Amino acid sequence: MRRHVSLRFSSLAAALALTAAGVAHAQTMTAPAPVMPAQPAAPAMAPGAPAAPMANSGMPRMRGEGNARYVCGGIGSDESTAMRAAMKDHPLSLLFARPDGAYLANVDVDIKGEGGSALRLRANGPVCLIDLPAGKYTVDASTEGRSKSQSVTLGGGPRTLDFRF
Repeated sequence: MRRHVSLRFSSLAAALALTAAGVAHAQTMTAPAPVMPAQPAAPAMAPGAPAAPMANSGMPRMRGEGNARYVCGGIGSDESTAMRAAMKDHPLSLLFARPDGAYLANVDVDIKGEGGSALRLRANGPVCLIDLPAGKYTVDASTEGRSKSQSVTLGGGPRTLDFRF
């Protein structure tokens, strides 16, 4: 019987030793990096095709229907930075400011194409990114009782119109 107790003790001592070694080993190991799901590749776009901003980019969502879409904003510094960085990805960008450079919001915008009105919106920020098909457009903007008009041809790369009121 003494032998049996001794074996039990030896087994318990061995188990405790292995447990202690396992804990020490577990504390020195680093957790494996999480496996991130593969992101689908962005679909190839035809030259001049409208681009949509990336999700979670710090920008508001695009609005509009059909072939005319837009997003306006740029009030906070993060949103302004994100929108200015995205200007290269949209056929038309509009900037609204006072002559001294102070940004303007609440600007009424009417964009007319060769076939009539293409897009009508109220800019709730100083920067608007607009996706329209290639063509000739007239952009009318008004705020605080003043109106300005500019013409633009889209299709050869991103264009920016700067409206100073």
